[in-house]
Formats: sequence, C-alpha cells, structure tokens
Amino acid sequence: MKTMLFGATALAALLSSQAHAQTSTQGSDSAAPAPAPTSVGSTNQRDIIVTAPIQTSERDVLQGTTVLTGQELTRQLRPSIGETLARQPGVSASSFGPSASRPILRGFQGDRIRVLTDGIGSIDVSNTSVDHAVIIDPLLAERIEILRGPSALLYGTSAVGGVVNVIDTRIPRSVPENGYRVNGIANYGSAANERSGGMAGDVAVGEHLVLHADGSYLKSGDLRTGGYILSRDARAQALATAATTPVDPNDAESIDYAASARLKGKLPNTQAETWTAGAGASIITDNGNLGISYSHYDSLYGVPIRYATQPGQEQEAPRLDVVQNRVDLRGEIDTGGDVISKIRIRAGQASYRHFELEEDNSVGTAFYNKGLEGRLEVIQANRGGWQGASGVQFYNRIFNVVGDEAFLPKNETNQTGLFTLQQYEAGKFRAEGGVRYEITDLAARTPEDDLRFFRGSQSYHSVSGSLGASYALTDTIRVGLNGSRTERAPSAEELFANGAHAGTQAYELGNPNFRLEKSWGLEGTLHAHGDGFSFDASAYYNWFSNYISENQVASTVCQAAADPSGRTVDLPCFQYQQADARYYGFEADASVKVAQIGGYAVNADVLGDYVHANIVDQGAVPRIPPMRVLGGIEAQGDRINGRVEVEHVFDQNRIAAFETKTNEYTMVNASIGLSPFGKDSKTTLLLSANNLFDVNARRATSFLKDFAPLAGRDFRATLRFGL
Repeated sequence: MKTMLFGATALAALLSSQAHAQTSTQGSDSAAPAPAPTSVGSTNQRDIIVTAPIQTSERDVLQGTTVLTGQELTRQLRPSIGETLARQPGVSASSFGPSASRPILRGFQGDRIRVLTDGIGSIDVSNTSVDHAVIIDPLLAERIEILRGPSALLYGTSAVGGVVNVIDTRIPRSVPENGYRVNGIANYGSAANERSGGMAGDVAVGEHLVLHADGSYLKSGDLRTGGYILSRDARAQALATAATTPVDPNDAESIDYAASARLKGKLPNTQAETWTAGAGASIITDNGNLGISYSHYDSLYGVPIRYATQPGQEQEAPRLDVVQNRVDLRGEIDTGGDVISKIRIRAGQASYRHFELEEDNSVGTAFYNKGLEGRLEVIQANRGGWQGASGVQFYNRIFNVVGDEAFLPKNETNQTGLFTLQQYEAGKFRAEGGVRYEITDLAARTPEDDLRFFRGSQSYHSVSGSLGASYALTDTIRVGLNGSRTERAPSAEELFANGAHAGTQAYELGNPNFRLEKSWGLEGTLHAHGDGFSFDASAYYNWFSNYISENQVASTVCQAAADPSGRTVDLPCFQYQQADARYYGFEADASVKVAQIGGYAVNADVLGDYVHANIVDQGAVPRIPPMRVLGGIEAQGDRINGRVEVEHVFDQNRIAAFETKTNEYTMVNASIGLSPFGKDSKTTLLLSANNLFDVNARRATSFLKDFAPLAGRDFRATLRFGL
C-alpha cells in the first residue's frame, strides 16, 4: 500500500505540474479548456474493453467476452448484478431471492470468479454465502463487462471462471464539455412493486478539477411468482408430513406443513429497501487524471424462507441489514514514452458489516469485513505490434463472524500478485499471453480457549499462465485458440469452516490442509463480424486436480469435528473435499439483419450455452446451469426499437446425490424502447413485459430452487435522461 500511495503522490505531482504548464501556456485570455478525451464507456466506444489494461475491440479479443451497455443494459437491469447479467451468453445466477443473486460464469461461482467495481473487488462477503448480496448497485452502472482468457489472470488466480467488471462514473475521467453533466434513471417493476431511481452528476471547477455526486434508492415488496412457491416434490413431502403431524394450536412454533404446500403467488420475506450515496473528485489534464471517491451503501432485505417439509427442519424468515463504507482511488498518466506509455494506479478500501436479523428484529449473527485492494500497472508503448502491461496487486481481508451461528473463526487473508500481459500483432496474426505469480497467506485468529475452530495459518505460492493466438481468415472472420494453466489457493471458508451455516442450512466443514487447486484449460473461439451480421462462439475444456467442492457426508463426520466444543450437529453435514474434476461446454451468439422496412432495420438473434461439469469417480458438480437457448427479433429505428424474445431452459437431470431435478421452462419477453428526441439524445424510455405467460420457473443453480421460484409476469418501465 505504501508503494501505491507513493505512486498516487507522484501522479498528483505530475498532473499538477502539467496543469500549471497548460494554464501558463493558455494565458488569461484563453478560451474554454481544450476538449477532454472521450469518456470511457461512451456510445462511440461501445466495442472497447476497458477491464483489461490494454484496450481491445470486443470483436478482436481472443476469448469469449460480453459488453453490456446502452439500451441493452437498461432492458436487462434488475436489483442484483446476478439477475442483470443472467441472459448473457455463458452466464447464469445464484438466484437466492431477488436481492442476493451473484453471477455464475460457465458454471463457476463463488471464489472461482471475480466481481469488480471499476477493476477492484466489491470488498464484501458475497463469496462467503449465496444469501449475501454483492455490494454493487446496477442502477449506477455505465457499462458491465464479462471477460475471460489471459486478461482475467491480471485480477487474481481465483478468476478461473472469468471476471465481471461494473464500471460507474464515481471518479470522473473527463471534464464535462459544458461545465456540467447529469445522468439519471427511474425504474418501476410490477412483480415486486419495485420503485427505484438514481442520479449522478459532475461539475467542473476551474479547468482541471471535476467534482462528482451520486445517489440511488430502491424499495420493493414481496416478489410475485407464476405459481406455487414450493416445487412439486417439496409440496408432496410437505403434504405427506401434514398427514402425520397435525398443527398443535397450543405451540406457537408448530409448523402448518399443509399451509406451506398451498402457498402460491407472492414469495414471502423478499421485500427490500436499499439506498446509496457517493461523492468523488478528479484532477484531469490532457495527459492523465487522478481521483478519489467515497461511497455509502445501506440495505435491508429479506431472504426467501426455506420451508420445512419434514419434522425437525427449521423454518426461519431472516433479514439482512447491510452497511458498507468505501473509499476509492484511481489515477492514470500518459507518459508519452517510447517504452512506457502509461502508468495506472487503482485502490479501494471498505468497511462492511451485516446483521442477520431474527423475526423479532434481534441480531442472530453479525458479519464484519474490512478489506483493502490495490494495483499498480505499467503500460508498454506499442513497438512494432508488441504491447503489454505489467504490475503488482495487493489484497487484504480481515473477516469475522459473531453469534450463535458463527461457522468461521476470525480470519485474515493477505495476497500479493505480480502479473504481466503481453500482446503481439503482425498482419492477420495476433497472440496474447499472461503470467501471474501470487503469494497467499491465510490465518485463523482463533483464541486459544475457543475449541470450535482451527487455529493457525497456511501459505500458498501459485503460478498461473495463459497463452492464446488468433488468425484472421478473412476481413470478417477470426479464429483463435487459448491455453491456460491456473493455480488457486483455497479460501478461508474452504479451509477453516466448522459450524452450522443458516444461509445454506448445512453444517459446513473445511479442511486446513488443502493443497493448491490446479487446472489446465483449452478454449477455441470464432468471431465473424460483417455488414449486417455477427457471430461469436467459444468452446472450452478444463481439467482440474485438487478441485475443491462441498459434498454431503455422514453426520458423524461433522459431529466428530463439533465434539471438542460440545456442539450438536442438527443440520445435514457438508464437507469441503478435493478431487479431480472436468468442465466442458460452449457458448455462442449470432445476429443477422433480415430486412429493412422503411427506417427500421429488422434483426434476428440467437444465443445458446451449455456446461457439463463432473467430479471424477463421484458424479455431477452440484448446481450447474442446464442447456439454454434464447432467440429474439428486434426492429431498430432512430426513435423506436421493438423486441420480442423467447428463452428456453432445458431440464437439469445431471445432479449431485443431494440435489433435486429441475424442470425445463420457456419464457417470452417483449420490450419497446423510445428515444423521443432522436437516437443521439440521452433521454430514453424503455417499456418491457417479462415472462408474459406467467411461467413458474426455477433455476438449477439456486440453493433455494425448491422454495423460491423466479419472478412471474413482470411489467417494467425505465426512464433514462441526461443533460
């Protein structure tokens, strides 16, 4: 961190001297400041990937990549980042209710993907449990990128599945042309009576200082679904229990199993209220920028009830009270050198806590997390088609769980990574390679008199690399092949867990003796982009050794681990284990212009994805998304866009022994986008009808699929405006 603070100070000094020189040159009679560089994420840069240090066109990358911005981002916008991205190629969501849904990339979730905000982690506890929300507000997102392949290694060896980067405007990158700019959004969704809105504004103070402020608010009720709350099998089990276990009117805790089986429509305990506020400032010159921001996130949301279907099961309605305070720093300077062209610095520090509230509003369990992450990058100048980026990244997390249901000791993670990404281009040939060396230290800070948890530390040294090449067969078609070797250190949860976890309704048991998780991967890509058509496809295969998964075992295993502290295991026993595993699959999307009717271009598009994941000699990896196909027809004009799409998700019958099967479903969605002042205006209105036929759908990736279906028919209206 000292290195990064020194780098920030140096950047500030350089920018200050440049600003002074520019002001002196312009003189007192100078006109308005010279036009600033185009803001990252503006419409005319829609196909530029900014997650990676080296900016690359979306159609030229060597791996499967998705960029969500503009009207498409508005159409897909939902309260959680997982649900916002769930219709993108190769992406699903954990779907633990409408407020807590984390992205799943190619079947990978948790610590095998990274969710970033402007290149730095969200610094929350969303990777610890599926009922914990990602602390990123989609309402304030300017663009969202999903990146895989060599570039993903720059953000940690845990990004074997890929990186999701949400880019906002909290730290300004450019000086407003008119001295100010304002962007806003207002949204309504009928399924949960969702009312939300956000605004962000910048104002120039002098020629080089830009101030920023933003805020958002969301309030929603219980989510309306398309049918029964419990799945068919869960209803049958509840009714069978009701026949032998009548309700005791004299026992307040007696469960009415038959009433649970009859639940329909509204999904209880899924209401939410969230607000955010942020402020930032940047010094911006023609040769760089340096900015800082502060943000506050405050949310209270309910978690869907896991209804009891048999005697002895608990039935709770928990709510989570979440607060995060965060400070961010970002700087970049264009050196103009022949060897080093740019230096970038990025850092974030956050203090997070959430309380898991009981039905009487008492705090059952408290989660505390303090995190610091920073990175320093040096960007090489392009010399004869060769360019690259190298740097250092540091991450620190101090995490503690306090309460009766604490399943982890207080622990600390320190991680330092050195990385480089190199690209070479010669005519039709392009190659890209990345290497990352990482040191990870994890320590369980358990008091000596606490017999519940492991006490001690582990240290891991990992080396990961990726190499890819592509070739342009024609001006419109490019094929590529990527190979990767990754090593991932286990997380604190995988090492140190030993206790009942209410979120997953399981007793979770880690193993402090785990080795590095290692994998080899191959990915073939095809990109075809021409006049009136586009096609992108990726096929991949990953071989894992020491793959870490959580598997149900005999309750005696967890009881033996709990005995030293005198605890009793009342929940199913799940133990983290290591074994060989295999992942393979594909994702593809295509679009073609089929007609021109007056001023409207009519396009047809389709996407599909599939993942097959297996633990060698054991069976299917749990909670893997099934095959999916989504097709649509869209008419695009200067002022009106209309779209109809159909999504079909197939059965998921490849399941772990403790899972249940998931039925197929088909959803039909329609939308119309209006730009009343022309396509170049910042004012748009999007009206959409989602799940038109009110289908009762469940995601195979959800822990709660048998108790929490997806939203039913949902009419949405979203207004965006800007000045």
